[in-house]
Amino acid sequence: MKILVTGAKGFVGKNLCAQLRNIAEGKNRSYGELNIEAIYEYDIDSSAEELDAYCRDADFVFNLAGVNRPQDPKEFTEGNFGFASTLLDTLNKHSNRCPVMLSSSIQATLIGRYAEGEYGKSKRAGEELFFDYGRETGARVLVYRFPNLFGKWCRPNYNSAVATFCHNIANELPITINDRSTMLELLYIDDLVDEMVAALKGEEHHCEFDGIDTVLTAEGRYCAAPITHKVTLGEIADLLEAFHAQPQTLLMPEIGDNSFAKKLYSTYLSYLPKERVSFPLKMNIDQRGSFTELLRTASCGQVSVNISKPGITKGEHWHNTKWEFFIVVSGHGMIQMRRIGSNEVLEFEVSGDKIEAVHMLPGYTHNIINLSESEDLVTVMWANEPFDPNHPDTFFEKVKSE
Repeated sequence: MKILVTGAKGFVGKNLCAQLRNIAEGKNRSYGELNIEAIYEYDIDSSAEELDAYCRDADFVFNLAGVNRPQDPKEFTEGNFGFASTLLDTLNKHSNRCPVMLSSSIQATLIGRYAEGEYGKSKRAGEELFFDYGRETGARVLVYRFPNLFGKWCRPNYNSAVATFCHNIANELPITINDRSTMLELLYIDDLVDEMVAALKGEEHHCEFDGIDTVLTAEGRYCAAPITHKVTLGEIADLLEAFHAQPQTLLMPEIGDNSFAKKLYSTYLSYLPKERVSFPLKMNIDQRGSFTELLRTASCGQVSVNISKPGITKGEHWHNTKWEFFIVVSGHGMIQMRRIGSNEVLEFEVSGDKIEAVHMLPGYTHNIINLSESEDLVTVMWANEPFDPNHPDTFFEKVKSE
């Protein structure tokens, strides 16, 4: 299969082409069998001759080219409707009836605040051009009206509030919000790319529109990515501020599977400047070694790393409710536990050569001993709750009496 992507250097184009290359090179097999022979990347600096050759050979066309912020509003029609017309004329010239996808915009509904926009009018004209082309030639035409898009490689201070917010907060610049309650419908770039690959396989999702609301329906005239997120500007700003504070708080916000927060965090990280990619952690150091908290969460505890010097014993305490995993990743040690009120001691020899997790049981006093005479013992520790100095739930008692 030979695939033409117009607007290949734009936000969507770069992400789509990168994933298509992953598929073509066998690096991503999650989409099943797809034989991609060539990816033709066309953009504003490509030649008419290249477009002609690509249109002659293409088996599928993703038309992502367009104008978002021209100096003259007339450029909307030239860049959106005009190029679409050129593309379809060139395909027709070669009698190429391959499927053609068009990236339109929710603004093409021309409803409400979009009613008089030149951008929306140019997109609407492009849609009708594509539908007419499909009727006249029999080619499969897929028209997508995108809502607001976000994700890595999106240009800030251009036409995406999320990109601008991510860039500014990551770089410690101010953001401006006139109304925190303003609601946005957002489509994440990876969800969009997944839909584009589905379209390539003939498995696109169809829809109609109720005003500006997308209604998925198998017989719909339009196409749509099935997963979007509706969030307010205030919610976006609050999440980004929490992400920005994470190196100081070590608190990881809730980022559930397929959640908006998870996708926004990935987007935010892509805007970090070099000086903020790494950050120091507070090491609590004494003659026995060190203890460093790595990460804490609101509901799933905290992760730390403990380094014990040769011959050192740490711990010798117990908890009522708190429980932990000790995972030795380097060195050779012994974990001992004794249930409070009992004399029976449980012993677990542990080593970085055979990594395993050992439960620290509630109601059991426990320790960890470095058995080496020369090597540090490195242990990753997970506790089911972050340490609270006001309610430490930690009580000293030796595992073995002297």
